[in-house]
Amino acid sequence: MSLVKFTSLVFFSLALSGCQSELATVADAAFRNPPGLPVTQPDPGRPMPPATPADPPTLPSTPPVENVDAKPGCDAEVLSKLKAPGTNPVALTCSLRLASADVITHPLVFEGSAASGSVLDCGGGTLDVSAGQSRKEKTAIAVRSREAGSDAWDAPSNVTIRNCRIKGFVRVYGLGENANGGIMKASSRNPNHTAFAQASAPKNVRLENITFDAPDGIPFYVGPGVTNAALVNSKVNGRSTAVAVYLDAESANNTISNNVFGISTEKRELIAIDGSANNRITNNIFERSDNGGIFAYRNCGEGGVIRHQKPQHNQIVGNTFRYRSSFLARPAVWLNSRNGSSSYCFTDPAYPFGSSASNRDFAQNNVVRNNKLEGGSDSLIRNDDPTNDIGGNTATGG
Repeated sequence: MSLVKFTSLVFFSLALSGCQSELATVADAAFRNPPGLPVTQPDPGRPMPPATPADPPTLPSTPPVENVDAKPGCDAEVLSKLKAPGTNPVALTCSLRLASADVITHPLVFEGSAASGSVLDCGGGTLDVSAGQSRKEKTAIAVRSREAGSDAWDAPSNVTIRNCRIKGFVRVYGLGENANGGIMKASSRNPNHTAFAQASAPKNVRLENITFDAPDGIPFYVGPGVTNAALVNSKVNGRSTAVAVYLDAESANNTISNNVFGISTEKRELIAIDGSANNRITNNIFERSDNGGIFAYRNCGEGGVIRHQKPQHNQIVGNTFRYRSSFLARPAVWLNSRNGSSSYCFTDPAYPFGSSASNRDFAQNNVVRNNKLEGGSDSLIRNDDPTNDIGGNTATGG
């Protein structure tokens, strides 16, 4: 093999493996369309954020917490719908307290600003939608924004859900249930995509003292642009074909703290930080970490959507990861776990920002401290970027 061919092969391999080096960045550009292409506009009818300078903006600060009074209690008609047999979704724009003996089989929807300030206190009661055939039918609670115009979204805030047993999933989202939809795709062509996604999404959604029994899916999904969501003092059990908690692209400032994760995953990690920033994952116990604990990455180009925000400034502190076996165990924490290694990384178009400019994860300036790896080794915390603060973690396995 000639030297030229050998060099080309090495160059190609490094780019696909996501090697975090200048060579990988150059490879990103080599595989994309030539620079200088005109920036196309989103599809007609899709929301278009205001025009901004060409340079991508810095991460916007999260809007302050709104002082929203708790909504008054739901009326008799709403209660009657909820407690009647059936599986039709019920919209809530009021506060509700259930009894411990209550079993609700209807999916609950908190939509738009009309739901702001709603409090659902199950009082130990159960939301059970596990008999549903699809992921949507198994979603027990959806807190979501409502499209209010071609470029405007009406988002809920300050929704509280507590003291519930949930046999199903909870999803919180704005522009889309995940980052791969058409509206997200159109918005991602603009340099202020992160700010637009966050302004369009729910904020200050709190889940407290929840017991999940997941029926083969993701119990808690924090969708694109969601800010200040929290899962605290809860138990996450059951089984997931994917992860236990997903923090999706452009979301930020969310809290996952003081929870016990007994859930088993089919093959993936327990918490995915996918282009999400400034999150706090603290003082949790992960009972089944063999498939991985917390992975930080950026799903470059999936669905043709440019990922803008980087998984940076996250705090992973004081957690306990338990391993049943160190044989073939996956990392408890893995920063830059993908780095352009997925085939869809080259499906987003050539724009001068986000994952379109580089497929690398850029998991930087994160803090991973004082975590315990019970039954695992020091090598199960993986980091290849010197800006991350790693220290004080202990391992008791081989």
